[in-house]
Amino acid sequence: MVAIRLERPDDALAIAGVHVRAWQAGYAGIMPAEVLDRLNVAAWAQRRRERGTAEPEHPFRTLVATADDSDSDSDSDSEEIVVGFATVGPYRTGQDPEDLDHRYGEILTMYVEPTRWGTGIGRALLAAAVTELAGRGWTELRLWVLAENSRGRRFYERAGLAPDGDRTVFRLQWSRGRPPVGLVELRYAARLSALATTGGRGPISDVRPVDGARTVDGSSSPATRTDPIVER
Repeated sequence: MVAIRLERPDDALAIAGVHVRAWQAGYAGIMPAEVLDRLNVAAWAQRRRERGTAEPEHPFRTLVATADDSDSDSDSDSEEIVVGFATVGPYRTGQDPEDLDHRYGEILTMYVEPTRWGTGIGRALLAAAVTELAGRGWTELRLWVLAENSRGRRFYERAGLAPDGDRTVFRLQWSRGRPPVGLVELRYAARLSALATTGGRGPISDVRPVDGARTVDGSSSPATRTDPIVER
């Protein structure tokens, strides 16, 4: 059984593991193998801790998909494992987390453990992300996908998103002395009400409004990238 909850501080290593493995599987043939081979789970986990991604004051919220890892024939106690995650929040102008446009919601990242692709976890995360954004007042969604990520683009198009004509180039640094690799990204958009998800109407139950955070209209109250393998 898969459940979705808010990120906790001790999830950093598990989320980073999913993140790295999803990059390595999903971006093979898109990004240089040298870059993917040297991705470091421990380093990515430490980066999450330093950024405080699980802190209530953080402007973006990460929803974590977990599953029971016990064998169906075993009587032993089950253990929760992280099998995917999605990060949502206000739209980043120019993908700059310091320049937020509160008129739009954004899915910054969404990745699923590669061994679980095709099992419905991505759809569940998308539904939870839509529920979270709608529950916080957003009506429109934007996200970025690598142009060559055909799997991710099909996933979002089936859900009702479409390219809105905006594009940018993600410059991937890969080693000293070599120029960065330019990867085209496309922006997808949709009204939340038009998306083919089965989400509810409120935020994830253990996500609470935080004093001093921002709502979509910029009033007081309550990083990365996207693809259903998906963040940088």
